[in-house]
Amino acid sequence: MLLSIALPLLLILAPQGQASELALATTTMDDMPSISEVLVRKQERRLYLMAGEDVIRSYRISLGDNPVGHKLYEGDERTPEGRYTLDWRNANSDFYKSIHISYPNTRDRELARAWGLDPGGSIMIHGLPNEAGDYAFAYRGLDWTNGCIAVSNDEMDEIWQLVADGTPIQIVP
Repeated sequence: MLLSIALPLLLILAPQGQASELALATTTMDDMPSISEVLVRKQERRLYLMAGEDVIRSYRISLGDNPVGHKLYEGDERTPEGRYTLDWRNANSDFYKSIHISYPNTRDRELARAWGLDPGGSIMIHGLPNEAGDYAFAYRGLDWTNGCIAVSNDEMDEIWQLVADGTPIQIVP
């Protein structure tokens, strides 16, 4: 009862543009709209789940150890930039769940080949290393992956549930 009274009041009193964020915070997973795209903004260290133009969820992310610029070759520890697809998932990976990003695409292979290098692969959205244990807190806010996009394990559970295989992902600087 209190929530049903307080939420409309919060929506009225919320600063411009924040009312929808407050409403989304009370949305259950069953009421969630379908995710049409995942958007990653590397400089912001944010991953957004989108339904059309609407941000449905937002997560703080960790990137590769060398995050600036597009991934050029295996081992450069950069997170790729461009348009890809989330094409398969692994519940038993070395990290807490992982969803594969379709890197490298044809252009990525051509760029790496021009340099005589291997573009690499196995770029994922994933949770923390399985052995993180009591040190899970230490990963928050750091760029520690080899080029993947990492979130907390709880956030990975949510992304896993909300994002279907075949969903487009756009990664921008």
